[in-house]
Amino acid sequence: MQISRSLVGNSRLKAATVLAIGALALSACTNASESAAPGGAASPSGSAAASFDPSTIQKDDALAASVPAAIKSKGTLTVGSDTSYAPAEFIGTDGQTPVGYDVDIAKAIGATLGLKVQVQTSEFTGILPALGPKYDLGISSFTINKERLGAVNMVSYFNAGTAWAVKKGNPKGFSLDDVCGKSVGVQTGTVQEDPDLSGRNKKCTADGKQPINIVTLKNQTDVTTRLVNGSIDAMAADSPIIGYALTQTNGQLEKLGAVYDSAPQGIAVAKSDKALAEVIQKTLTKLIADGSYKKILDGWGNGEGAITKSEVNPAVSS
Repeated sequence: MQISRSLVGNSRLKAATVLAIGALALSACTNASESAAPGGAASPSGSAAASFDPSTIQKDDALAASVPAAIKSKGTLTVGSDTSYAPAEFIGTDGQTPVGYDVDIAKAIGATLGLKVQVQTSEFTGILPALGPKYDLGISSFTINKERLGAVNMVSYFNAGTAWAVKKGNPKGFSLDDVCGKSVGVQTGTVQEDPDLSGRNKKCTADGKQPINIVTLKNQTDVTTRLVNGSIDAMAADSPIIGYALTQTNGQLEKLGAVYDSAPQGIAVAKSDKALAEVIQKTLTKLIADGSYKKILDGWGNGEGAITKSEVNPAVSS
């Protein structure tokens, strides 16, 4: 099942209520990190657009002093991440090193606290249950929702939603106000396919208009390739995916309209370790204030998802 991880917890998802912490982790990330290169552009799974250097971050002695003793003694923050979701977290060109804006944010946090950072690849469903015994933090595009807040602490750090893209200059004059009869590409199993496009299509039919030609493909990179080649009119995907596609297609695409259905994402910390969650929140606040945080996101084409205030366990509607 390929439900977009950045929107899991959205009330529109047709998912069963989850009861256990293992089930809470379920999200089935998209295949946006598949290696097919769209239109001859750099491969989304093999090319790091960012140039973040953690050595540029100065240690904050006051924040470092507040790090829980168990972590301070080992000198390392161990981070669990499902490295299959470009551009947030994926494996770089060497086939083994985690890269992405989530990885860079983790490194910036570690540098601020005077700690080394070890990002370990994990199955997405295995991260939250392993917080505490195995991982200090879970940084893997986790949407903050009530179920997860009942099981772990979450520190907000990013907003993600649905975004659209068209060819540069929108040569086909595509409009979100009139998608009936148009050809739209989407990755199979995402919330953009259902309920978004399926709902729009039902309205087209009900209004007596031509149905949308919904082109569903297993890999997001294949959808992007179709758009670059002009065989579809537009594509819809998670906002981080669209932002990264724009950086990876050499100016051949542009975003259309604003991001909608946005939801906050959070860094996960064991429920029993509220103190660590508060340290992470204060560290993010510092990184936001000094511009390092925004620089990281901009480097990966995702500055639009930046937040201005980080919170521990923020209130959410679902």
